[in-house]
Amino acid sequence: MDQHHGAANAVDQFSLVRDDVFYRVQRKIGLIPASGGGFARRAVAYALIAWLPLVIAAWLAGTAIESLEDNEPLLGHIGIHVRCLIAIPLLVLAEGIAQKLIPLGLREFRRSGLVDDALSARFDQVLIGVSALRNRVAPWIVITVFVVTWIAVLFFSPNLDELRWADSGNHSLSFGVWWLLLVTRPIFSILLLAWVWRLIMLGLLLLRIAALPLKLVPSHPDRMGGLGFLTRLPVVYGPFLFSVSAVVAGVWAHEVLYHGVMVPSLYGQIVALLVVLAIIGVAPLLVFTPLLLRVKRQALLDYGAFVSRHGRSVHEKWIQGKDVPDDPMLDAPELGPVADVQAIYQAVASMRGVIVNKSVLLKILLPAALPMLLLISMQWPLKSTLSKLLFTLL
Repeated sequence: MDQHHGAANAVDQFSLVRDDVFYRVQRKIGLIPASGGGFARRAVAYALIAWLPLVIAAWLAGTAIESLEDNEPLLGHIGIHVRCLIAIPLLVLAEGIAQKLIPLGLREFRRSGLVDDALSARFDQVLIGVSALRNRVAPWIVITVFVVTWIAVLFFSPNLDELRWADSGNHSLSFGVWWLLLVTRPIFSILLLAWVWRLIMLGLLLLRIAALPLKLVPSHPDRMGGLGFLTRLPVVYGPFLFSVSAVVAGVWAHEVLYHGVMVPSLYGQIVALLVVLAIIGVAPLLVFTPLLLRVKRQALLDYGAFVSRHGRSVHEKWIQGKDVPDDPMLDAPELGPVADVQAIYQAVASMRGVIVNKSVLLKILLPAALPMLLLISMQWPLKSTLSKLLFTLL
C-alpha cells in the first residue's frame, strides 16, 4: 500500500513548470501565490505590463490610432498587439494546462499496466531525474544570456519598421521605444524560450520512459499498444504553437496592410512555418516509434505462430477428421471461433508505428494553421466575399 501511495505521489508531484528557477523567482516577488500557480493573474499582469505603457505613450503622442506625419499608427502594428495580448497570456496559461494534463498522462502508464510493480521504481527514477533537470540553473542562465544578447542586437540594429509608430522626437514615443525593447520583448522572449526548454524536457521525459520495458499490448484496439492516451499530449503545447504562429501572422499582416505585400507571395513562408511547427508538435511523440516498431515486429512473429498453430489444430480436427489430442487452445473461451483468432492477428498487423492519428494532427495543425488562415483571408475583401456568399445561397 505504501509503495503504491509513494508511486502515486511521485506522479502527482511531477511538473515541467513548478519549482524551476523562473517559477521560484516569480513566487519570491509575489506574482505566484503560496498555494496555486496564479496563472490567470500572471497572464493579465504580464499582458498589461507589456502592452499598456506602449499604448499610453502612443496615445500621448497622438500616434495610437492615427498616423503622425509619415509614421504608422501603433494600432497598425498587429504583431505587437498579438505578442502582448494573445501570445504572452497564452504562454502563461499553458503552464496551468501542463500542470493538470501531464500528471494525468503519467498516471495512465500505471493504471493501464504499462508500468507494473516491478517497473515502478525505475519509472519513478525517470520522473525524479527530469525534475532535477528542471530545477537546474544552467538552462536559465542560457535563456538569460540569449535574451540579453538579443536585446543588445536590437538596440544597435533595431527593426526600424516595427518602430515607425515612434519615429519622431516626441519624448512619449521615445519612452515607448525603450519600453518595447527593454520590457515587452524580454517578457515575450523569456516566456517563449521557457516553453522551448519545457518541450525539450518533455521530449527527454518521454524518451526515457520509452527506454523502459513497458508492457505494451500489441492487440490493443487503440492500435498503439495501449499508448493511445498520449494522443492528448499536444493539447499541452498547443498554446505555444498558436502563439508562435499568431505573432508571425501578425507581423505579416502588417506587411500586407501597410507595405503592399501580396498574400500569395507569403505562401512559401507560411507552408515552411507550418511544417516546422508540425515537426515540433509530433517530435515528442516520435520517441516511442522504435519501441512500437520493435514490439510490432516481434508480435507479428509470435501471433503468426500462434494463429498457425490454432488454425492447424482446427484443420486437422474438423477437415481431416483426425483424432486431435485435447488442446487447451481449441477450448479457450477467450479465443472463441477461428474468426476471433484471426481478428486478434489483424489487430496486431494494424498496430501503428507512430503515435500519430487524425486527432493528433488536428491538435497540432489547428492552432498552428488558424492564424495563417486568418492572414490568407485578408486577400479577399470582406464585403464582396459576403455578397458572393449570399448570392450563391439565395
